[in-house]
Amino acid sequence: MSDPDGVLLPHGGYEHLRSYKVAEAVYDATVVFCDRFIEKRSRTHDQMVQAARSGVRNISEGSGAAATSRKSEMLLTNVARASLDDELLKDYKSFLVQRGLRVWHKDSPEALAMRERLKHDTAPALPMITPGMVRLSGLAGLSDFVSKAAPELAANAMLCAVNQAAYLLKRQLESQSRVFLEKGGFTENLHAARMEKRKSDKSDESDRSDKQAPSCRSCGKPMRRRTAGKGPHAGQAFWGCSGYPDCRGTLPISTSAPADQSSPP
Repeated sequence: MSDPDGVLLPHGGYEHLRSYKVAEAVYDATVVFCDRFIEKRSRTHDQMVQAARSGVRNISEGSGAAATSRKSEMLLTNVARASLDDELLKDYKSFLVQRGLRVWHKDSPEALAMRERLKHDTAPALPMITPGMVRLSGLAGLSDFVSKAAPELAANAMLCAVNQAAYLLKRQLESQSRVFLEKGGFTENLHAARMEKRKSDKSDESDRSDKQAPSCRSCGKPMRRRTAGKGPHAGQAFWGCSGYPDCRGTLPISTSAPADQSSPP
């Protein structure tokens, strides 16, 4: 959402981000994976689930923080990325290695096919399924696939999904950085809004003063509100002729006495 009439930065709408959708699917499927393959009383079970949860929740928290801090938004987005890329991804690889299972190379036919299906909520043109066959139908079917697939298939599918989420978050972080450099953050926008308000107030005050200003008794030109910069009247407001320095007529603000033909105080 945005705040066109105020200084809050655009924020919210994280539910529509592809990074959030993939991270949420990763979280849900990680709970299924860990409950199925990891001892529930082990620290690894809790750490994997918490890393997956951190990945999705920091996206939503960062989206809300964006209203008042681009820096906080970027920080939380990076926490989400690190939770997935630096923690969860390595745990899935360790699962495969420690059990003597194959870790698919990112450019292997299996990984490419899996990654293609995960690009869609429901992949198009899926082949017919045969009895007993386990098939990934797309991102929306990741948890169901993990609940039925063999350990190697399930873990490698999760590797593909986590990699996709981490990549999307990296791109999201780069985009946030560009916006911050181009448009600034909340502090910069707040300062600009304050300066604009002061400028507007001064303009309004000047307009009011001009409407109330008397004409110079010496030359007839309109007078301007001025402030004495030195002398015994320093800091005091007075009317000064707009024709200054050719005309040095002045009037005290508080009186309508005849113009003083001397130099401004």
